[in-house]
Amino acid sequence: MTLQRRASPSIPQPFDPIAVAVDLSRRFAETAADVDLSGEIPRANFEALAQAGLLRLTVPEAAGGHGAGLETASKVVEWIGRGEPSTALILAMHLINHATVVRTWPQEVATRLQEESRAGVSLLNALRVEPELGTPARGGLPATIGRRTADGWRLSGHKLYSTGIPVLRWLLVWGRTDEADPRVGTFLVPADAPGIRIVPTWNHLSMRATASHDVILDDVAIPFDHALDLRAATAIGRDPEYWAWATLTLSSLYNGVALAARDWLIAFLKTRIPSNLGAALASLPRMQEAVGEAEALLTVNARLVSSAGRDVDTGRIPEIAESGLIKSTVTNNAIASVEIALKLSGNHGLSRDNPLERHHRDVLCGRIHTPQDDSVRLAAGRQALGLS
Repeated sequence: MTLQRRASPSIPQPFDPIAVAVDLSRRFAETAADVDLSGEIPRANFEALAQAGLLRLTVPEAAGGHGAGLETASKVVEWIGRGEPSTALILAMHLINHATVVRTWPQEVATRLQEESRAGVSLLNALRVEPELGTPARGGLPATIGRRTADGWRLSGHKLYSTGIPVLRWLLVWGRTDEADPRVGTFLVPADAPGIRIVPTWNHLSMRATASHDVILDDVAIPFDHALDLRAATAIGRDPEYWAWATLTLSSLYNGVALAARDWLIAFLKTRIPSNLGAALASLPRMQEAVGEAEALLTVNARLVSSAGRDVDTGRIPEIAESGLIKSTVTNNAIASVEIALKLSGNHGLSRDNPLERHHRDVLCGRIHTPQDDSVRLAAGRQALGLS
């Protein structure tokens, strides 16, 4: 009699977001050049992120998400940024808002968005920048106005740089009320609501596939409970925890771009064998020293982001000035690292047949994202001088 061995029940493997991000990063890198050339949002990437569970990475476990902290989220964004940075930026904005903003909303509204994050591609992002005002990080009241009606609110305004707008499900629109003493806050707007018009204005040198077009809101109707966290303009301030999430995830994105550039450079130096040298460029001490200089910049970045992310996850929230300094340091280190790669590779690095010139264009956006270097240094200086 032959005894049949009973099959062992399969043991579910714990969700490993970093391993998932590494795999997706490699997949996304295969089409990144085409995405950059077309300037079209890679919708397939977001389908893959949803199927892999990364769109609910920072949704609380009690709401069906993975409840990841900032250190893990930053590493995921970094890996996706190594593959296709426009995808990473849209993902970063989504993760930031689920980790911080959504959790502060009334339970019914928050639950709806959290549930949708499990059902498929349901992305959200904040729309804040305006033509007259520019970025609100430098102060001022928005021109976007919410008018209260018998049925809810009617919202009208014009927003710039609406990152990911063609694939967003929800818009977190920063605006003010039309009251005698205006209140300022966020209006939650479905992206497919009547009265919303997308103006295709995004034609940038870098981060081309973010499709950060203009959005016109013309008397858009939303329910009463979609006017969130309205406060007197004088009571509006920056939340240190949100600021830490925003600065660290964006820093990680651009560090990921720099790591992709580093990877290409190392492969180039190992395989490029000039006939007059008879050996790979990697054998030259001056190349080794320059690569070491880039490694120093990237090592500092890794330590800064990981340490700061761990601090936030354990409740030690850095001050706003410190978060800004970390962002400024990491993004400038990333840019300097890519520039080293350009110097070493010469014409090869600038050729559109190679990815390095694309990495260079993309990493430069790190200087543009809020907070910018001048405001970071001003805030840090005023704090040190006891003037803030």
